[in-house]
Amino acid sequence: MTLQHTAWRAPGTPGTVLGGVAIGELSTMPGADWPLQRLRAPLLCAGAAVLHEVWHTDGPVASGHSDGIHWRRADDVLWGVIELPEETCAATDDTSPLRAASQLVYERVFKLMRAQGTPHLWRVWNYLADINGESHGLERYRQFNQGRYTAFVQAQRDTGGQVPAACAIGVAAGPLSVAFLAGTSPLVPLENPRQVSAWNYPAQYGPRAPTFSRAALACPRGQEVLFVSGTASIVGHETWHAGDVAAQCEETVRNIEGMVREANRVARSGRPFSLEGLSHRVYVRHASDANAVQRALAPLLGGAPVVCVQADICRADLLVEIESQAIHPMPSA
Repeated sequence: MTLQHTAWRAPGTPGTVLGGVAIGELSTMPGADWPLQRLRAPLLCAGAAVLHEVWHTDGPVASGHSDGIHWRRADDVLWGVIELPEETCAATDDTSPLRAASQLVYERVFKLMRAQGTPHLWRVWNYLADINGESHGLERYRQFNQGRYTAFVQAQRDTGGQVPAACAIGVAAGPLSVAFLAGTSPLVPLENPRQVSAWNYPAQYGPRAPTFSRAALACPRGQEVLFVSGTASIVGHETWHAGDVAAQCEETVRNIEGMVREANRVARSGRPFSLEGLSHRVYVRHASDANAVQRALAPLLGGAPVVCVQADICRADLLVEIESQAIHPMPSA
């Protein structure tokens, strides 16, 4: 099996679709008979209302629905998508609907992974409404972290160290939406020497630290994939350059460069990873900053593919976040 990732502006892709995401306005979202995550956020680029990003394979796939997860399996890789409206999860004295929803989603993900024999969670994309809003006495992103953490603990999984690459991004409205890639082989988590590991954040960032690695290497058969998690202008554990979107772009790219260096230190695919060899999705808090972001990033990313999306970041003082990835073939034996 060969795993590939493509982006295009109209439906259709070569090979067999494993799964993907459609990004854009809800009214133009397409249907699909394969697992499709719908990122309900405006594109900040001309020419299309919806952009499709798809993982596809040249091998056969099996697919199904389990506990609300639409999934497909190709050889040693599992892709799944689940959407869960928060209002379906009852609040209690110590649990908000969002916390309950995030816990339930991850419990279902881990259950499916066990059933499919793909025990290693590689990459997760989390989207939730009003991420910086507050309810039940706590910011909603922190509620999400509580639920995710509890699910990891109950599944007897690591909550620091051996954890997947991930992002958690805010959208205007809609259900909690989670897509994931899992596999039969362990991932290699990577941390940035410039930053405190997210799972080791001090208590000022909430009662439960986020459960993700800064980046990770995964090895589907014959390949090596670098996933760089959602990355922002954070040094140590603090936000830098508050209010300056261009400076935040530059600091963010420095952090991605740090992750590329860490990846190349341990990568086995032979060809080094590079900024220009990655594809990047850029989340921009204010649509009015889109041109400034694109101007700042163009000379820094060396012409690499960039998709800009208007969305909220997990901290209210962060104006931009970038996630990145690349796939390299492993050398022949």
